[in-house]
Amino acid sequence: MMPEIQRLKKSGNLVFVGGEVEGYSLEQLMRASAELLGRGTMATTYKAVVDRQLILTVKRLDAGRTAVTGGEAFEQHMEAVGGLVHPNLVPLRAYFQAKGERLVIYDYQPNGSVFNLVHGSRSTRAKPLHWTSCLKIAEDVAQGLAYIHQASRLVHGNLKSTNVLLGTDFEACLTDYCLAVLADSSSTEDPDSLAYKAPEIRKSNRKLTPKSDVYAFGVFLLELLTGKHPSQHPVLVPHDLWEWVRTIREDDVGEYRRLGMLTEVASVCSLTSPEQRPAMWQALKMIQEIKESAMMEDRASYGHS
Repeated sequence: MMPEIQRLKKSGNLVFVGGEVEGYSLEQLMRASAELLGRGTMATTYKAVVDRQLILTVKRLDAGRTAVTGGEAFEQHMEAVGGLVHPNLVPLRAYFQAKGERLVIYDYQPNGSVFNLVHGSRSTRAKPLHWTSCLKIAEDVAQGLAYIHQASRLVHGNLKSTNVLLGTDFEACLTDYCLAVLADSSSTEDPDSLAYKAPEIRKSNRKLTPKSDVYAFGVFLLELLTGKHPSQHPVLVPHDLWEWVRTIREDDVGEYRRLGMLTEVASVCSLTSPEQRPAMWQALKMIQEIKESAMMEDRASYGHS
């Protein structure tokens, strides 16, 4: 039985989004065996096993931490979010709301988060991810963000390494996208999330924008490159940023040029002024150009060997 959720009124029904067929009922979901995956600033997340074939991720939004949007506004918002379909977004399948109760249901992703990949079981002296893994994850995440910005008027609003999950083929997929607008702005910010927040929204309750997602992406990219949590990132000018990455990755001498190019993307994305940051599609293009030039160089060097 799903912990704490059993008190739900059976009045409302699950609303399936994005053309999803009704494959299970609220009652089946309530009876599912559930495992607590984590508690975030605005939701508690469970893994729910409805039957052996069907495993879902259920987010239970914390009524005290979410803004009091009317039922209809919530529905419209969830319909818009459910309309987003992309290989680098964890599919949103359904939602539920009744008095004081809101659930958001996603596909379950089996391979954990990028946070676990970068910081998980590794010792403090462990090396950061190989540069090709950094490039692959960065490209996947940039694809997902660029798609959100281009396909809708929505923004992710809460990009961080715990919200990037690894799919069945270890592709990076964004989760928790476009839910941040539902958060109550007066609720206390989780210090781990604060480091990803752009300066313009950190100081005031300014609205989230595509450019604030770009900032979070820059911080996330630095986290991939250094293996350091954003709360440990020093405040540095772009040139010194590269020096810092290089000292951390001193064993990767042969890859310095490529690492330098990725660090440059991270530094332009995390500039203080939103006007100076690139749009997400431009950041994606930079990453794809790095990938293409690396592939051409590798081909050329194989040809000569």
